[in-house]
Amino acid sequence: MNTTASTLNSPRSTLLAGRRAIVTGGSNPRGIGYAIAHALQQAGATVISLDVAPASTTTPWTSLLCDVAKEDDCRQAVQSATATLGGLDLLINNAGIVGAAPLDQISDSEFRQMLEINLLGAVHMTQAALVALKQSAQESPQPSPSIVNIASMAAYRGGGLLGSAHYATSKGGLISFTRACARELGPAGIRANAVAPGIIETDVTIGKFGDDWEQQLKSTIPSGRFGAPAEVAQVVVFLASAMASYVNGAVIDVNGGIYMH
Repeated sequence: MNTTASTLNSPRSTLLAGRRAIVTGGSNPRGIGYAIAHALQQAGATVISLDVAPASTTTPWTSLLCDVAKEDDCRQAVQSATATLGGLDLLINNAGIVGAAPLDQISDSEFRQMLEINLLGAVHMTQAALVALKQSAQESPQPSPSIVNIASMAAYRGGGLLGSAHYATSKGGLISFTRACARELGPAGIRANAVAPGIIETDVTIGKFGDDWEQQLKSTIPSGRFGAPAEVAQVVVFLASAMASYVNGAVIDVNGGIYMH
């Protein structure tokens, strides 16, 4: 079964009807961010995606340019998006980069860039969105406004096939930031959770391993395959919905069972 196609082509629902969402890193049709934006829209949300790269003219939602590593970019993009949406209920911090290199070969600038995009990008976006999210919580406390951060299995493993020390550090920091947000913002009626994907079929992974190595790698995954972006997206929809109303500070693994803890 083509999981990506079957999920992305699923009929619309009203699970997130009336909800207003921002998704970062949503311009690549083969990426996790795009799948998240699509799934949120299919669940009834109105979506605006932000990305440093222009989105396709056929993207079925509004897309704005934003470099999440730049605090001013985030502030301006959130201001524009919330004005267009009429408020904000859901913030999905997905934008990120990967990189693999031995520790002694990672330059200071490479380490800083990884942290600036993968960790500080989520910090900038969350800070910029707080006023709108708190207003949403006051106006309509149920379902509660929600922040979902896209972390990685690499945060647990100290890196991986496509991500080294700087990548693992950035994603580990993102998980800690998620928990800090859950603790601090929970009393204000805002939930914060994270999703930690394993190996997902995106441009980052497709064709990177070679057929023999790919088959060997899949054999180590209890589910026997790599994941699809849409499978990550559906977990985000759950966390953004009223079904997860008492889920706060959680990290949900989407990795086919390759890592359990």
